[in-house]
Amino acid sequence: MVGIIGIVLVFVMVFGGYLAAGGKFGIILKSLPYEFTMIGGAALGAFVISNDMSSIKHTVKDVGKVFKGPQWKPDDYKDLLCLLFVLIRLARQNPVGLEEHIEAPADSSIFQNYPRILASREAVDLICDTLRSASMNYDDPHQVEEVLEKRIDANLHYSMHSSHALQTVADGLPALGIVAAVLGVIKTMGSIDQPPEILGKLIGGALVGTFLGVFLAYGLVGPFASKVKTVTEEDAHFYQLIREVLVANLHNHSTNICIEVGRQNTPSHIRPSFSELEEALQASKQDAA
Repeated sequence: MVGIIGIVLVFVMVFGGYLAAGGKFGIILKSLPYEFTMIGGAALGAFVISNDMSSIKHTVKDVGKVFKGPQWKPDDYKDLLCLLFVLIRLARQNPVGLEEHIEAPADSSIFQNYPRILASREAVDLICDTLRSASMNYDDPHQVEEVLEKRIDANLHYSMHSSHALQTVADGLPALGIVAAVLGVIKTMGSIDQPPEILGKLIGGALVGTFLGVFLAYGLVGPFASKVKTVTEEDAHFYQLIREVLVANLHNHSTNICIEVGRQNTPSHIRPSFSELEEALQASKQDAA
């Protein structure tokens, strides 16, 4: 919703101001299809040239983040802490009983209580792989923390590709607008023998190319890239929380302390309160019983 409001504001302020200043849409509307074909087509072609098919699909999918926002909501962070609480407690009370849950999480009665987390392969793999490593005596907290850090950084680097790709397109759009404007000037020079009123329309049409390139770059594509980056970075906190809790577990802190470490490392605007989390943990104990 916020993304749609932002787009509406951009169009209303730019074109509303143009109309309020006495501008006329005639020249813009006449030139817009041709200028947009040149600029948009060239930008799309450059985007396809510089990315493979997987990256193209990934970027197109991630554009939805502008309107949907982060994948992980505040309730998901609370659910994650409850899930980790149950798993860590089980790992300490019955290590053998934990194996069935981390080896086949899709069939696990524990994971099935948290369907949104279960649907994320990255989150489930991160949890299960780390707990499996701990059960294999790979329990040096500093080593595990380093491994998890590298894994999370690699996933974040891949996830950030969409924002980089969009920003590259945004950086190129003003130059492509100039290309379209130059072509318009060339067309105008071919009609130099025409009267001033015709030449004025031709020059105005050529300038639409410059306007469109700058407008698309700084009014739409650039902000899209920035929003995708912000959402991707916020979603990364979810996986960092997994790392913090599981590393605290390897330091042999009590289960409640491990979960509190995770809660404290959750960003403030989505962090559950102590009492909220306590109630959720009590409910998770009853479900696991």
